[in-house]
Amino acid sequence: MLFVVPESTSIPEVFKHRIFYLVAISTLAIPMVTIFGLRLSGTLKSIHMADLKDRAIPFSVTSIYYVLTVYFLFQKEELDPILWEVLGIITLAIVILTLVTFFWKMSAHMTGMGGLIACVVVLGLKFPTFQPLYPLIGSLALTGLVGTVRLYLEAHRPIEIYVGLLFGFGLCFVGFSWIWA
Repeated sequence: MLFVVPESTSIPEVFKHRIFYLVAISTLAIPMVTIFGLRLSGTLKSIHMADLKDRAIPFSVTSIYYVLTVYFLFQKEELDPILWEVLGIITLAIVILTLVTFFWKMSAHMTGMGGLIACVVVLGLKFPTFQPLYPLIGSLALTGLVGTVRLYLEAHRPIEIYVGLLFGFGLCFVGFSWIWA
């Protein structure tokens, strides 16, 4: 969003890289380090989180990191609100996924892939300068690859893959459409 469709946000170019690194560190690097820390401490049996009970703590901690990042961005009134709104939709997906994880094993990978596809579709619909064909083909191919690998590794059953994909796409499509209405 920051770099592919610059007109989707009013964030000045000089700040885009800083914001990207802030979001990447707080929503990717720190949760990964935490998960590896949980594994090293013995709290988590495996980083693969094959069992339903293994997913609860890492998903909950990741949800907290996302909520805190959205709150931080929300507090920065000088930033374009689209930034925290988009991350807020993604955070909502992660929080709902975490809640579902206490009862059922929906694919987090496919939830993310569904969100990616929704983002490409919405940006293509809302911004005429964005040509979504190749990003959409790439997203669909990557989604197929991720889903196939998850099935091959027997990490999920097909229904968990499909529900994750549809959930991620549906929530993000509605949320992103609302943001860029």
